[in-house]
Amino acid sequence: MSAFVCEVETMTNWRRFRIGCPWASCLAVFVFVLLAENVNARPANMSALKDKHLSSKEENEILPPDHLNGVKLEMDGHLNKDFHQEVFLGKDMEEFEEDSEPRRNRKKLIEIFTKVDINKDRSVSAKEMQRWIMEKTEEHFQEAVRENKLSFNAVDPDGDGHVTWDEYRVKFLASKGFNEKEVAEKIKNNEELKVDEETQEVLESLKDRWFQADNPPADQLLNEDEFLSFLHPEHSRGMLRYMVKEIVRDLDQDGDGKLTLAEFISLPMGTVENQHAQDIDDDWVRERKKEFEEVIDANHDTIVTMEELEEYMDPMNDYNALNEAKQMIAVADENQNHNLELEEILKYSEYFTGSKLMDYARNVHEEF
Repeated sequence: MSAFVCEVETMTNWRRFRIGCPWASCLAVFVFVLLAENVNARPANMSALKDKHLSSKEENEILPPDHLNGVKLEMDGHLNKDFHQEVFLGKDMEEFEEDSEPRRNRKKLIEIFTKVDINKDRSVSAKEMQRWIMEKTEEHFQEAVRENKLSFNAVDPDGDGHVTWDEYRVKFLASKGFNEKEVAEKIKNNEELKVDEETQEVLESLKDRWFQADNPPADQLLNEDEFLSFLHPEHSRGMLRYMVKEIVRDLDQDGDGKLTLAEFISLPMGTVENQHAQDIDDDWVRERKKEFEEVIDANHDTIVTMEELEEYMDPMNDYNALNEAKQMIAVADENQNHNLELEEILKYSEYFTGSKLMDYARNVHEEF
C-alpha cells in the first residue's frame, strides 16, 4: 500500500465511502475504494436472483453520480478538486490529459485565451472571466442533458416517456448482480425480495431521492426532465436544496442544521504514520478551512447555514461566477493589475488546465 494507514469506512447509504486520507493524497486508495464499492455494494446473499454484474459504465448510467461537473462540492461533501479546470475548460477538459503533448496544450490554451478575451485587449478581466465561466458551466449542463437522455431510455423499457419506481428498482438491482427478469417478476407479484441490509438501505435512500425529484402534482412517475433532476440535482433548485440537506446531515455533528468550521474540516481525517503523510493531511485541512472562511461563509459569522451552502453550490449563480473569476485571476495575477495576461495563464497553466506548461511559456508573442 502507500505510506498512509488509510481506514475505509463503508457508509450505509448510496452516497459514499469515507476515506481516512485526503482525496488529493490517496489516489491509489481512491481507486481501491471505487473497486470496493462495486464489490461491497453487491448483495451479500448468493440467491438464485444473482446474475452477471453489469459493467461499471452501465451501472453509472442509472445511478446518481458523486461527482457533478461545475459544482464546487461533491455529493459526499468533499471539495471538487477539478472545479477550476471544469469551469475554465468546459467540454475541452479531455484535451488536457496528463500525457498530452505540452506544445499542443500550449497552443490550445492560447486559443482559449483569445476566446475569453472578448475585447481583444490581450488581457482578461473579471467580467470576461465571469462570462466564460458561465458559458463553460452551461456546457456541462448540456452534456448532462445528453447523458440523461441515454440513461432515461435505459430505464424506460416500454418507451412510454415515464419511469416508475419499480422499473428503476429492477434496473438498479440488475446493476448490482441480480437477475433482471426474476426481480421484475417478483416485484410484479408483490413477492419479497431477499437483499442484504446494505442494498436495502441504498434502495431506501434512492427512493427518498426519487420522490424528491417527482414534481407536483406527485404521480410517483418520473419523466425525462424529472429523471435529470434525480441524477443531476444541480439542474433543479429543489433538488439542489435536497442535496445540500443531505451534505449538511452528514457533516453536522451536533444536529443543529448548520456547519461550523470544525465540522466542515473533520471529513475525512486519517490515521497517518509519518510526517509526510501528516503534512498532506494538514494541507487538506488548510484548503477546506480557506474555502469555508473565505467563500462559503458569506457573512463571515463562523457558521454556514443551508442557505449559504445552497448559494455556494449553485453552479448558475452569477455572483458566485464573478467571485470565482476574481479568485482565479488573483492566483496568477503577478503584476497585480487585476487582469490576466497570456503569460500569466501559461505560467500558472496547471491551475487552469491541470497541465504544466512553464517550460513552454517563452516567446509567447511570436505565436500570439
